[in-house]
Amino acid sequence: MRVAVTRRIPEVGIRTLIDAGADVYIWPESFPPTREQLIAFAQGVDALLTLLTEHIDGALLDALPTVRVISNMAVGYDNIDVAACTERGVVVCTTPDVLTDTTADFAFALMLAVARQLKPATEAVLRGEWRTWEPLGFLGHDVSGATLGIVGFGRIGQAVARRARGFNMTVLYTDRDPQPAAEHETGAQYVSLDILLQQSDFVSLHVPLTPETRHLISAPELSMMKPTAVLINTARGPIVDTNALVRALQERQIWGAALDVTDPEPLPPNHPLLQCPNVLVTPHIASASEVTRARMAELAAQNILAVLRGEKPPRAVNWEDVRGQLQQHH
Repeated sequence: MRVAVTRRIPEVGIRTLIDAGADVYIWPESFPPTREQLIAFAQGVDALLTLLTEHIDGALLDALPTVRVISNMAVGYDNIDVAACTERGVVVCTTPDVLTDTTADFAFALMLAVARQLKPATEAVLRGEWRTWEPLGFLGHDVSGATLGIVGFGRIGQAVARRARGFNMTVLYTDRDPQPAAEHETGAQYVSLDILLQQSDFVSLHVPLTPETRHLISAPELSMMKPTAVLINTARGPIVDTNALVRALQERQIWGAALDVTDPEPLPPNHPLLQCPNVLVTPHIASASEVTRARMAELAAQNILAVLRGEKPPRAVNWEDVRGQLQQHH
């Protein structure tokens, strides 16, 4: 078994592969490989362990004809053309579940940080501008008792809703369909996206990136939000129309935004979004706890080993569509 890993990952992932007898090739640079570099690096391997920075399509797979499984160390897979993989008998795997709570924690951290103006307040301290206690200094918004709108009520969205109960928040959610069981557990109420945007003090995005959700939040949606509202995105950058968000912030259509993902990503330091009032941007670190990243790496490795043994992997996107071709191979 030959496995190409497109970046350095937590050691447990590499050790899981090596202990199973795999030959592991790790991309040595801090930046991800270019397309041409990846093709050259991964010649002859049976599996790719990828990150969101690798874009996998039919042409790349045709240049790597020995690859039988791609294990994406992420909950999403918008960087992978699943149809092209299925057509070529390549299994696509992901690492959901293990990062749910860590990402939900971080969404709440962003919500609290931007609501209470932690970034400008700490920056003022570092600049030596903390002179005295000021009754009008860095006034923010309460999270406790506020209305939270959750767009996308999957594992992470529901985990955010559970945390909101501890803050006595009213929770609204929108999804493709109502989820009565999750509503009963979390106390959340199903509403349309328009109603959610109009009524929420905080709007937190938790949908996957698909053609339908690209620019789901653009100028019309931002104009529906309260002028005191905050937008939080820990999902994928292109779900939000960046230019529309910049305008909404500059014109004070909304009060603030906290973004762990952006479009483009990373943002250049001179990007106008970074000059907007009350914006907090973090470098895609919602799952970045030591325990969670280790679990992600281990699950990514387990996915690969299962497929190469002809077994159903723990977390696959297209297993049922590809398993027949794999069985023929074995």
